[in-house]
Amino acid sequence: MLPSITATAARRPADRSHIHLQTFVVLAKTGFRRYSTYRQATLAGIFTNTVFGFLRCYVMLAVASSAGGTVAGYGGAQLVSYVWVGQGMIATIGIWGDTELGSRIRTGAIVSDLLRPVPPVPAYLAADLGRAAFSLLTRFAAPVAVGAIAFDFYLPRRVATYPLGALSIVLAVIACFGCRYVVNAAAYWLLDGRGPQAAWSLACSVLGGLYFPLRFLPDWLATTLWIATPFPSLLQTPLDVISERSTGANAVGLVALQAVWAVAMVALAAAVQRRGEHRLVVQGG
Repeated sequence: MLPSITATAARRPADRSHIHLQTFVVLAKTGFRRYSTYRQATLAGIFTNTVFGFLRCYVMLAVASSAGGTVAGYGGAQLVSYVWVGQGMIATIGIWGDTELGSRIRTGAIVSDLLRPVPPVPAYLAADLGRAAFSLLTRFAAPVAVGAIAFDFYLPRRVATYPLGALSIVLAVIACFGCRYVVNAAAYWLLDGRGPQAAWSLACSVLGGLYFPLRFLPDWLATTLWIATPFPSLLQTPLDVISERSTGANAVGLVALQAVWAVAMVALAAAVQRRGEHRLVVQGG
């Protein structure tokens, strides 16, 4: 049985209390370059997302057809947009994102992160934004283009939808990062975070609106999920805004709620990180 070693990582003084914008940008660029090297994985991801996009799209169109062309407020073209933009957002927001933090905690490599002058949460956030930017240009753009060519794709008809949709995607990336960081940080106490990671993958897929729009659920349940959990802010909100299922003040309100969840989850990630630093258990090498 491998021994357990109790280690305490001392905080640096004031130099770790913040991160300069220039450093943040450099870390984001590093994240972009890192993921741009995985060309084969990117192509495989695009192919997989596209194949499942066709399957999901035909299922959704069949549901809409059986309901008379409109279901839960979505027309056929809006469902097409919902499916294909959703397929592109899987990798962009990283709902099944990397588990590097959890692995580094388990192996003890996280200690080197704690000794750096940049706090872990903003450092990982910057790298994740760089990853998201690369995914947006590749694994988002390609499936959406295929969907627009192969189906009657719904393009937003209101000018305000475009900047609001872009903002919603950015907030979804940040909120998802905060959620994943908290899930991975469970390894500080559990030593192995694969259990929470598996539960997270299932919960965010079902409750986030990937498998089906949450509008299909009873109104009281969908509203409860939106207000009480961050999951709808990861996929459902940006998809509703972009497909214009929600418009005007309703769309702005959803994005505002999304911003609240993004700030709350990053703040929670920082709080969990501080608690995890108090007593770090390193198992094995």
